[in-house]
Amino acid sequence: MDQIRTTCLINNYNYAEFVSDAINSALNQTVKFDEIIITDDASTDNSAEVIANFAQLDNVKCIFKEKNQGQLSSFNEGFLAATGEIIFFLDADDIYEPQYLENALNFYTRHTECDFIFCAYKKFGAVEGIFQTDAVDLDLGYSVIRTLYNGEWIGSMTSTLSIRREIIRKILPIPYIEDWRVRADDCLIWGASLVGAKKFYMSKPLVRYRIHLNNQYYNNKFLDIDKNYEYKRLWKRNSLFNYILQKNNLSSPFFLALTSLKELKTIPFPKHEDFISYLKIIFLFEHSFFWKLKGMIFLFSYLLKTLITGKSKKNVLINNVSYSLADKIKKHTILIGIQNITLLFYKTHAK
Repeated sequence: MDQIRTTCLINNYNYAEFVSDAINSALNQTVKFDEIIITDDASTDNSAEVIANFAQLDNVKCIFKEKNQGQLSSFNEGFLAATGEIIFFLDADDIYEPQYLENALNFYTRHTECDFIFCAYKKFGAVEGIFQTDAVDLDLGYSVIRTLYNGEWIGSMTSTLSIRREIIRKILPIPYIEDWRVRADDCLIWGASLVGAKKFYMSKPLVRYRIHLNNQYYNNKFLDIDKNYEYKRLWKRNSLFNYILQKNNLSSPFFLALTSLKELKTIPFPKHEDFISYLKIIFLFEHSFFWKLKGMIFLFSYLLKTLITGKSKKNVLINNVSYSLADKIKKHTILIGIQNITLLFYKTHAK
């Protein structure tokens, strides 16, 4: 079987001291990228000169923008030039481990339904350490409802992301480039959920995330400059959601409670946080009293079933290791809480 065609998109702005490391890490993979596209966002240092040294390589394409417009603009430009079936994203100050692409392609091959992967990563530079969402690989299912109603952000930083082309073309290009000069990975993460990407987490830390003085996200530099950033980000998110929904002719489901339950069941081994998330959605946003009550009862029943059958990510994926007493107490507390909320709601609204 032929290898899936891959593209690595490297976005750079004034990272001349780091960008060579990023490019070389993409070039020196144990399985080669079919194409590497480097977008320079009108850097004012000598980045263009450094990047130009790689332009003669057959699988490297360089895009030099005339005007600085931010990270989302670079994503737009890079994607429009890309031909890969799976697109990988890399910030110019980060580094791929040599086996990253090979591991990711093996993962996509094993899980043919996978649309979106984010992986664990290693911090290096000013801070050292490994960041893992979980110790095992996870099938996170679909998250359209969770993102649309709860604004949940299911992913990780830019350099850990890879997404199938058929998903990204439903998102990019996005015209709101001024809104997302930084943290444009939000557009990829929220957008992929909204258009129905099936997301997976890969537990191997195969990306190195450089911590340095110029990390705008890590050091919260834009938060220091603009104290109202998070409030403004909320409105930017609303505009982004509206754009993606309209672009793909999507709308809210008619039977919200039923759709929420079906979405929950796409997660093979749901955690207690998943149940709480969907309980919140059904309780707050389902307009029909009948479906609100029925949905909460069904949710309670499904949670009870997963507890009885032991259908949980830890019990199944980590060599059948049983729960600790603390885990059992936590889950039974949640179970009782959902039951009490359901009964209280029924007593309040029943005639």
